[in-house]
Amino acid sequence: MKHEYDLSKMKSRKNPYASKLKKPVTMRLSEDVIDYFKEMAVDADVPYQTLINLYLRDCLVQHRKLDISWHQ
Repeated sequence: MKHEYDLSKMKSRKNPYASKLKKPVTMRLSEDVIDYFKEMAVDADVPYQTLINLYLRDCLVQHRKLDISWHQ
């Protein structure tokens, strides 16, 4: 292995993982929902936004559908 490499002749290329990066979004969530995920995040030792993303990803993988029925 060389001690130094000449990187000046390298060609740049697009990041192949760029399409898989997370995208920032703005959402309005109830305070109690945020508090719920923040408490779970403390227990799991992960940031609450990561926990919300993991939960939503699980819904995606499991093909969960929300049944919204407005009862009168």
